[in-house]
Amino acid sequence: MRLVKQGRIATDIFLHVADGAELPEDGAILIPAARFLENAETLSQRADKIGVIWPNNRDLDDLVPYLDRVVVVALVFPSFRDGRAYSQARLLRERYGFKGELRATGQVLRDQFVFMLRAGFDAFEVKKDADADAFAETVKRYTVFYQPTGDGRVTALNRRMQLRHSESASQ
Repeated sequence: MRLVKQGRIATDIFLHVADGAELPEDGAILIPAARFLENAETLSQRADKIGVIWPNNRDLDDLVPYLDRVVVVALVFPSFRDGRAYSQARLLRERYGFKGELRATGQVLRDQFVFMLRAGFDAFEVKKDADADAFAETVKRYTVFYQPTGDGRVTALNRRMQLRHSESASQ
């Protein structure tokens, strides 16, 4: 799978560790939620980076106490019709203030990419090389949005208000 991160095709430094597989002694790891929660305290002591793959049918309240210990949360889109990970992303960014990498994984489709960006995702695991190239280009294409959402961008209305305020202050 290709990783698109912050508008560029990137090398994934995280080793995806399956349930039951032995954990490497060092290196960044990305592990399933159940495995993480079973050993959260021990895993948090690792010297290297840790990330968690969080399914969209699992309550985020289970993860919240550990957000300061993980650098990546990979939210799963099991189907392109299932949008629960959008809600999880917004909650992580807006309610819980998660500043780490928010990764979309699973059925990550080209036509939903902009919506994922707006929900607060900043990294995407995509299956096709052509989609990875398209995702990287799309990040650069849109710079202003009307609706406020989880990605922290200033909306078009706020930009206009800032401009008016600076113009009236200079008069």
